[in-house]
Amino acid sequence: MSTPTMDTLSARDLMSREVASVPASMPVASIARLLAERGLSAVAVTSASGTLLGIVTELDLIRRLGGSGEGRAGWLHRIFGSRDRDAERYARLHGTLAEDVMTREVVTVGEDDSAERIARLMEERGIRRVPVVRDGELVGMVSRADLLQAVMIPPAPAGSEKAEDERIREAVWKEIREQPWADAFFTFVEVKDGVVQFQGFARSAAVRRGLQAIAHGVPGVKGVEDNMEEGIPRSALY
Repeated sequence: MSTPTMDTLSARDLMSREVASVPASMPVASIARLLAERGLSAVAVTSASGTLLGIVTELDLIRRLGGSGEGRAGWLHRIFGSRDRDAERYARLHGTLAEDVMTREVVTVGEDDSAERIARLMEERGIRRVPVVRDGELVGMVSRADLLQAVMIPPAPAGSEKAEDERIREAVWKEIREQPWADAFFTFVEVKDGVVQFQGFARSAAVRRGLQAIAHGVPGVKGVEDNMEEGIPRSALY
């Protein structure tokens, strides 16, 4: 069996299927809390049926801080500026709901689009992630990290030992991302021959025990190795 390449890999092979999504009516403050607690950089905005409406990134929220002190526009801008564009910008800077701040014109791909095309879109548009849609419904997300992993660690054939290790790793990661105490930003997980290996930093012995409990709770895990250092980097405290 040939090794998958950027030419043969598709969005279906790369995408994360567990995508955080919020309704258009969700308050911005709640979105900021969600991003911080889950260690996320973006959330999709969808309808109840799953239709993609837009996306809110951490950068969108940070821009609100930078633009909150804007002064009144000069006379030249009032003559030649775009009222609609200015109104949209004001809503994104001062709105209180997801529908106010979200990017509506989202670059999307289909499940069969190639990894090469996705990489080119990210480079040309200067974006970090691309939603994957099927008939307008959000089914996944491909990030730069997903592409990087595809280049460095090609997916293993289904049913192989490496594929089983990857299944375990994804299951452990999914649970870690769900737990705000897990310090996901400083926790790194590898799985080899069914043994889960933790690397990085842990805030306390209790956190380390919690991570081990997560790993032991995943079917197929044969053992857990804790190679973490206790404590959090000082840069994370500021």
